[in-house]
Amino acid sequence: MLNRRTLIKHLSAMPLLGGLFGGTTPLPSILTTSVVSPRNVLKELGLRTFINAAGTYTAMTGSLMEDDVVETIQASSKEFVMLDDVQTKVGEKIAALTHAESAVVTAGCFSAMTLGLAGVLTGMDQKKVEMLPHLEDTDMKSEVIAQKAHNIGYSHALTNTGCKIIQVDTLEEAEKAINEKTALLWFLNIQSDKGKIQHQEWVDLGKKHNIPTMIDMAADVPPVENLWKFNDMGFDLVCVSGGKAMRGPQSAGILMGKKQYIAAARISMPPRGSTIGRGMKVNKEEILGMYVALDKFIAQDHKKEWKMLEDRISTIANAVKSVNGVTVETYAPALGNHTPSMRIMWETGKINLTPKALQEQLRNGNPSIEIVGEPNGISLTAWMLKPGQDKIVAARLKEEFTKASV
Repeated sequence: MLNRRTLIKHLSAMPLLGGLFGGTTPLPSILTTSVVSPRNVLKELGLRTFINAAGTYTAMTGSLMEDDVVETIQASSKEFVMLDDVQTKVGEKIAALTHAESAVVTAGCFSAMTLGLAGVLTGMDQKKVEMLPHLEDTDMKSEVIAQKAHNIGYSHALTNTGCKIIQVDTLEEAEKAINEKTALLWFLNIQSDKGKIQHQEWVDLGKKHNIPTMIDMAADVPPVENLWKFNDMGFDLVCVSGGKAMRGPQSAGILMGKKQYIAAARISMPPRGSTIGRGMKVNKEEILGMYVALDKFIAQDHKKEWKMLEDRISTIANAVKSVNGVTVETYAPALGNHTPSMRIMWETGKINLTPKALQEQLRNGNPSIEIVGEPNGISLTAWMLKPGQDKIVAARLKEEFTKASV
């Protein structure tokens, strides 16, 4: 695992960053420079900050980066390097960590899906790259097969290439839907319990017909094993968000998989222009930060982390259960954001409070707290809480329930 002490040595050993931490400023000058308090732009702009008991929502800016990641971003921002060199070197490291043939850092998981399919459609043909998303009157394939239960909003990342989604329910329907236009078989992991075709069946179908398979597992880390599980299973392309549990830059993601498809996907990525991916720019700081975040996440003690999160949930649960009429259910979602969580419900005859009202009161309090409102209660998770914030959340919830007691 990369810690602060070894970070500089680790990064400076990478060929593309040989001079990253170099400089010409004399040491005495550095030591005598006066320390200036950092500018608090959030306060200047009057932006509300809050305790995040809701989870890694994009609208709430995902997760908070670890110090090692921030330090990497700050250090790498002081030097120029070639963008392709950074992607290549970091991609090699990520691939080794995830059991993939190759990998590249993308502008989020959505971008990884678009670019991965673009690579499948065009291969290394620059003329085809420049034709996307206009597939009409070309010899490129134009259809992606997905299960109906999987075809939710995120599939728009695939239609961005000009392809259309062919929906199926069963394995037999998928077999019949395959034709000369079929470019990809796409699988959405968070909806895997909704579809009738499971992971290995999907992979085997692709191999049978020589059609690449892609899985979107954006929010399916933890468990950490998912970072290599689907590569080992045989998916040709695996897409994941970087700014959730791994605590990388919120705008970063990872596309990993077979070398030929990753190489082709990069043809549609910056720094190249005349591509559908030109606007999906990832800077060197994000690429390096994503690598450090991934490396740190894989190396951490996940059992210890889980126990710590369970303890935080227990602290909150014990506080709110002490109020007459309040009940608590603790759980961990099997798919998506698999982390210790809780659902709080209450008897309206004993607690005169609606979920919406509670949500607003916590949001407008000091400190502001975000939770998730549900039809019959609220839900929350502890994994985005800073140390000690579980006690604050527990006290505020108990306070609001007590005030609303009939």
